[in-house]
Amino acid sequence: MLSSFVHWYLQALDTGGYALVVLLMAVESSIVPLPSEVVIPPAAYLAVTTGKMTLVGVALAGTVGSWIGASVMYLAARYLGRPLLVRFGAFIFLTETKLAAAERWTSSVGPYGVFAARLLPVIRHLIGIPVGLMRMHYGWFSLATLCGALVWSTVLCWIGVTAGQDAALLAGDMHRVTRWCVGIFVSLLVLYGLFVYRPMRRQ
Repeated sequence: MLSSFVHWYLQALDTGGYALVVLLMAVESSIVPLPSEVVIPPAAYLAVTTGKMTLVGVALAGTVGSWIGASVMYLAARYLGRPLLVRFGAFIFLTETKLAAAERWTSSVGPYGVFAARLLPVIRHLIGIPVGLMRMHYGWFSLATLCGALVWSTVLCWIGVTAGQDAALLAGDMHRVTRWCVGIFVSLLVLYGLFVYRPMRRQ
């Protein structure tokens, strides 16, 4: 299914351009399980090879889309309230215990935690919920989200361009594919340990 999406996406980018990147990254920042890793890198690679977009434009489109999606999550949590989220949170595997832990973590790290969360899988999609429940100032939330999303989009642009220049990777060399996957996984694991696991253990 993922390969079918990527095939469609590569064709749709020819006409959709930046608007399509914004739309999909907004979806990615909601509860929909759409990885940003399949949105930004292909767009960055096409920007370099076709010249129809620019890397700066792709990174900015990804940033704006992430902010829009995250804002929807923030506003929904802020105005729907905790009881409704607790009641329906099971549908997105968000139990009351997890929600309480996320609220404690968010209260301890503030906007810096929102920034760090934009660099982490899964947490990136859901950070708007505890922040919205806590009624963090929307300006600070937006600033932290935009900064974190810009960093993440820039990293994904670099991955897309670098991977596109790796002939062995494009040819399906499994050793090279594994190396890339392991490298990305380890990097994300380190970020998770520093910004999420350690603060939550201290609490």
